[in-house]
Amino acid sequence: MHIHILGICGTFMGGLAALAREAGHKVTGCDAGVYPPMSDQLRALGIDLIEGFSADQMALKPDMYVIGNVVSRARTADGAPKFPLMEAILEAGAPYTSGPQWLAEHVLQGRHVLAVAGTHGKTTTTSMLAWILEANGRQPGFLVGGVPMNFGISARLGGPAAAGQRPLFVIEADEYDTAFFDKRSKFVHYRPRTAVLNNLEFDHADIFDDLAAIERQFHHLVRTVPGSGRIVVNGLEESLARVLHAGCWSEVRSFGAAVSDFSARGEPGNFEVLQQGQVVGHVQWSLGGVHNQLNALAAIAAAEHVGVAPADAARALASFENVRRRMELRGTVQGITVYDDFAHHPTAIRTTVDGLRRQVGKTARILAVFEPRSNTMKLGTMKAQLPWSLEDADLAFCHSGGLGWDAREALAPMGARAQVADNIETLVQLVTAAARPGDHILCMSNGGFGGVHQKLLEALQKP
Repeated sequence: MHIHILGICGTFMGGLAALAREAGHKVTGCDAGVYPPMSDQLRALGIDLIEGFSADQMALKPDMYVIGNVVSRARTADGAPKFPLMEAILEAGAPYTSGPQWLAEHVLQGRHVLAVAGTHGKTTTTSMLAWILEANGRQPGFLVGGVPMNFGISARLGGPAAAGQRPLFVIEADEYDTAFFDKRSKFVHYRPRTAVLNNLEFDHADIFDDLAAIERQFHHLVRTVPGSGRIVVNGLEESLARVLHAGCWSEVRSFGAAVSDFSARGEPGNFEVLQQGQVVGHVQWSLGGVHNQLNALAAIAAAEHVGVAPADAARALASFENVRRRMELRGTVQGITVYDDFAHHPTAIRTTVDGLRRQVGKTARILAVFEPRSNTMKLGTMKAQLPWSLEDADLAFCHSGGLGWDAREALAPMGARAQVADNIETLVQLVTAAARPGDHILCMSNGGFGGVHQKLLEALQKP
């Protein structure tokens, strides 16, 4: 069929486009404000991208319009529709569906789906699990909300199933809503047989009123796992204990806590994997941070459910290369190292800074450069947590453009350690003036961040 995807450059919809193209469908799409890595991936696949959401795209006459959750019925100040193409689709009675629904019906059906859910670490853990299966000859399909560097692509259909088994498909299972016409979490569509519940705390303040509302969606996911399925759950999280207490009909394997089914002994970069207290594997890799150690345990427990021994899974992680924009080294100039990371929630910022601190030691300086860009952070719901999230950084620099709250006031508890700029140019000037050889500059955003990484590298080169 010919599908036309509205909002094609989001990581999820871009991955869906790649899968549809691989399956032999004709794929076109539109979006506004395109930025890498998804735009590069789509162009490499030969998928035609149209800038904007103009109604004249109706002339394409696709068999199905697939609607991303960026699309809404919103109006501009003058009353004109923000997404004229969507209005035209509704007026014409043309066929449309959501991305998760299309994926469920055309890709996931008949497969053993391994879904990775959680507030943090979804992309990394999904990538780890896909790599463990790949390294052990299982040729999984996958859809990741980023680009795993082991694969160089965010999605693929995968190879044939082993005899007597279903083909495997690993998917990042997002709790954000499906589309403007379907307010359930995306992951309710995926019907996994193996579900990872990595962690759970309040996020997405634009669509959820409180933590209980998100717990309810996670329980909807639990309800879809069959009796022969497995739920892999973080044993450190009270919120997840409440989710399972509401009802669970599948096998449960816990990780993280001392009394869990799967636990770790040793530092995050070099540790033993214990299963019910017995050493079953050893992970030695380039990643740091306790969060990645927990992600590894989750991936190992999930892989075991489809027949990969923990020792083999742990061995595969030695060659895991992480994901683009997850502590990605962007360059070193004058002895100053610049990293790019996707962290945007205060807890994610804290764990990311902590991971870098463990990596570089106590004496090296960390300069945290961040923008509160997610809908939750723009609302200011978690602004009070920012000083806590940046405790391990020596200096912090906030890009405050587009915020409806006072970043200087929120960061005031940090005193002179925090500076605020309302545009990228000023931000770059502040950071380069403060940086000195031996420093580590950690840039954190869930968007393009105005190309700040390259601008910093260029500015640091100047005498």
